[in-house]
Amino acid sequence: MAQIMDGVEVAKSIYEGIEKSLVSARKSGYIGVPKLVIVMVGHNPSSSIYVQQKIKACKELGFECELHLQEEADVESTAELVKIVEKLNSQKDVNGIIVQLPLPAYIDKNLVIAAIDPKKDVDGLTPGNIGKTFLGVEFEYLTPCTATGVVRMMEYYGIELAGKKVVVIGAGIVAGKPIALMLANRRATVTICNSKTSDLKNYTADADIVVVAVGVAGLLKASMVKKGAVIVDVGITKDGLGKLHGDVDFANVSKKVAYISPVPGGVGKLTVACLMENLVKAAISHL
Repeated sequence: MAQIMDGVEVAKSIYEGIEKSLVSARKSGYIGVPKLVIVMVGHNPSSSIYVQQKIKACKELGFECELHLQEEADVESTAELVKIVEKLNSQKDVNGIIVQLPLPAYIDKNLVIAAIDPKKDVDGLTPGNIGKTFLGVEFEYLTPCTATGVVRMMEYYGIELAGKKVVVIGAGIVAGKPIALMLANRRATVTICNSKTSDLKNYTADADIVVVAVGVAGLLKASMVKKGAVIVDVGITKDGLGKLHGDVDFANVSKKVAYISPVPGGVGKLTVACLMENLVKAAISHL
């Protein structure tokens, strides 16, 4: 049976690091309270769940958090949403800005994300912050939260990345691509698979590490992985009964591999923790 990589346990270590950072900053003169603003357009149910998790985390840490919920009828174009972001950029008491994805189809998410001040981009998705991450580990600062969570999980459990064959299933800008990038920065040999990839097993069967981030319940089967592999499940879906499922057939895959992360209780916990870490970095960066 595999070693379960407990996201709650890893997140605890991240929160301990956040507290130490704040103590050190306050000794250096920081007297503020980190403030996060979340911009959300519409009422996507999945987005609402993620937003509430972020608000809860801020509350538990004593941080300020504001939700700017915009009705679709009130934001009719990309330009209007960009104006909202630019106004938040100018507010000195706002340390971190998130534009919750997905956005309505008529809004160009790339232009909206690019409008966020890179110093307040706590999701780590602006071109400037992604560009720094692309350059290598030594330039990583405000990095994408899910990808950072995956790396932190590997580090916590002592899983070596250098020289390992890694397959990342999923090529989205929030999870798949940044995960592949940050693992490659650590000298893993990374292959990215996407919705057009035929016969996933050809890629996963020989991989030392498989990261799945597509949101298709039970996509990765035991027959698709080798014995002793490391499996990181980033995907999450909810069935008709409200039960959460990951992208991995956990019951069967866990019998074959060495390490596996659960859903829920895995990477999702780390995504929020790494977001809080980025918020603190943004808040104290002027010191």
